[in-house]
Amino acid sequence: MSITTRRVLANGFDFAVDEAGDGDRLALCLHGFPESRFSWRYQLPLLARMGYRAWAPDLRGYGETQPKPREISAYLIDRLMEDVAALIDASGAKEVVLIGHDWGAGLAWAFAANQVRPLKRLVIMNVPHPAVMAGQFGRNWAQMRKSWYMFFFQLPGLPERAMTRNDAQAIRNAFHGMAVDKSNFAPDVLERYAKDAQRPGAIRGMVNWYRAALQIGGKLRGPWPVIETPTLIIWGEEDAALGVELLNGTDAYVRDLTIERLPGVSHWVQQEAPQKVNPILERWLTAPR
Repeated sequence: MSITTRRVLANGFDFAVDEAGDGDRLALCLHGFPESRFSWRYQLPLLARMGYRAWAPDLRGYGETQPKPREISAYLIDRLMEDVAALIDASGAKEVVLIGHDWGAGLAWAFAANQVRPLKRLVIMNVPHPAVMAGQFGRNWAQMRKSWYMFFFQLPGLPERAMTRNDAQAIRNAFHGMAVDKSNFAPDVLERYAKDAQRPGAIRGMVNWYRAALQIGGKLRGPWPVIETPTLIIWGEEDAALGVELLNGTDAYVRDLTIERLPGVSHWVQQEAPQKVNPILERWLTAPR
């Protein structure tokens, strides 16, 4: 299945969306930081083959999606959920599977918990439920050390300069340095992410997701109802940013939960190990619920 790029007007934004497949069953894939729609290149063809219309947008502030708001409040989780709802509405889909990685997974957690739109299934990759994460802050010092960058990103201006200097070497290092198996992070892949981060206004928007989360919070602060949507978590155990212990306690917030842990795989799970992730996705999405 080939991947094409289209433009989707939704919630006042012109989203760049990679698409594979067609029909009224939507698989909407939400990327994380410092990624883009390109991070789902190994999953879109699979989802299309399974009968989904698979969409992977550049999220607000990222890549080729326009405009890129300057203000921190534009990246509040409440506003980001409006984007997801608008994309679903624009698709005209009758059934939706929501799939998220990293920040995209945090957004997917919030979207499902707040029941913004009906979801058939929810797939989360390498991000804990926000309530579990919040419960670890101030108590899990190992995780606090891993999360140092979240606090660094609160500084004005400096994170943007640090991430983009030397042709965005820090962006390249984030992928290549953290990956266990680096074979899917060849120079052309790193170049794609580096160039996307250097688009006008992009790195500020990307970092503003973190600023809005810590400074404003919105619906990321709960309360957190139990998610009734069947949920799959795929977690690369060699995640340098998020400890696998952050899975503990998730079942208190999800009625129907499946967890698949992948030893020897990093935070970039769906890019680094599609040969492991894709069979799990296919098996779980086709199993009766």
